[in-house]
Amino acid sequence: MGPGGVLTLAAALGAVGGALAWFLLRDTFAQPLFLRTNVRGAAVPVAVGILLPVVLVAAASLLVLADSADWFDVATGPLLTTVLGATGFGMLGLLDDLAGDGSSRGFAGHLRALAERRLTTGAVKLFGGGAVALLVASTVSDERPARLLADAALIALSANLANLLDRAPGRVVKYSLLAAIPVAVVAGVDGRLAGAVVVLACAAVLILPDLREQMLQGDTGANVLGSTLGIAVVLTTAPTTRSIVLFTVLGLNLVSERVSFSRIIEATPPLRAFDRLGRVR
Repeated sequence: MGPGGVLTLAAALGAVGGALAWFLLRDTFAQPLFLRTNVRGAAVPVAVGILLPVVLVAAASLLVLADSADWFDVATGPLLTTVLGATGFGMLGLLDDLAGDGSSRGFAGHLRALAERRLTTGAVKLFGGGAVALLVASTVSDERPARLLADAALIALSANLANLLDRAPGRVVKYSLLAAIPVAVVAGVDGRLAGAVVVLACAAVLILPDLREQMLQGDTGANVLGSTLGIAVVLTTAPTTRSIVLFTVLGLNLVSERVSFSRIIEATPPLRAFDRLGRVR
């Protein structure tokens, strides 16, 4: 079966896997280890976004099995690249969710802490994310160092940008799904997007408990969503397009050091309405 069938199967596996994983693991996430206070003062499980790479690994194993049986023609190389990126960034985000104290924020904050001989979990995520992005990009990019570094930066900055949007219930998932639209338009029906489709379908299912404030994606989920979209761009678009996306995400990351995205969203009626859509009043 062609790429259309592969993407359809990937979406089904992501959606079913996300719903099943949340149903079976709700009690696990209700343990004190995961509980954090949300913006409304309620105790909510954080780091539930770890389900995204967990479901991706399970779905990828089934897709690889289907490919070996000649039922589907799966692009296994790009799929494994997406699994590598989602797993690596997910683990870094999990560390920050469970052990981070939030005392240092932004690039400047983490670098100041490092100058004071303190390695924050955010700095581990920052430098570790760069290393993971470089490994992931090396499986896709050509051998030129400049292109390799540019693609790695695109992936890492996309993950960080998603983290910056994770400030309200459902927000990071909404904007990730929105950002996926131009990627899909440019790439078309491309089997190399199977991994990204699994992650996005899983996140789309989990947005329901997220909006109801029953869980938080956390840095874990935001990391996975952002990096997966960055990987999808690197996998399926031309170098010129990747460079444009790189400068866009770089610009947004730099702007975030001075301006709060939450304030911009609240001050812009269409963005505010989209942001509040489906959320508990």
